[in-house]
Amino acid sequence: MKLLHLDSSILSGNSTSRQLTAAIVGEVVKKTPGVDVTYRDLSAQPLSHLSGELFAARQGTVPESPETQKDVAASEAVLEEFLAADTVVIGAPMYNFGISTQLKAWIDRIAVAGKTFRYGPNGPEGLAGNKHVIIAISRGGLYGAGTPAAGLEHAESYLRAVFSFLGVTNLEIVLAEGLAIPDQREKVIQGALKAVTELRAA
Repeated sequence: MKLLHLDSSILSGNSTSRQLTAAIVGEVVKKTPGVDVTYRDLSAQPLSHLSGELFAARQGTVPESPETQKDVAASEAVLEEFLAADTVVIGAPMYNFGISTQLKAWIDRIAVAGKTFRYGPNGPEGLAGNKHVIIAISRGGLYGAGTPAAGLEHAESYLRAVFSFLGVTNLEIVLAEGLAIPDQREKVIQGALKAVTELRAA
């Protein structure tokens, strides 16, 4: 089994989402011996943002500049990593009510018509439905259903929508929220780590 492990937090060793993805990968490896893990740190080695030149290259235009050629090669590598993976583990901290720009740049590389989705006579159809996606989400406040700030939550809802669009039905979320509430951080982290042990087998 191939597992793709992605981190996108800018906080390095102080990151809760990184702590959770490491625990998730460890749990998957423990439950499924022989896992082939590919790791990508989207913060340490960020992808560039989607550009007109890259989009044109997807339509068949041959890029001329060395910079665009390098960008196209990076995009193809990222897409192939995703396509090859059976399980994808993603660390997704919420910044300013949404996902990090680093993670968004990665999503822009894997959401490719004809590769991970297509448009048919009945509308869009996801092509990545054979994957198990596990997302570790960390956020400082409380944004769940029924909370005063629920309408400001655009990370978990966005990621659920994206992977549903790509056809993924086997999606699990490990949530650590309320991390910025005084005296709650350690309790929240321990609760999330316990949830990691209860994840379904890949």
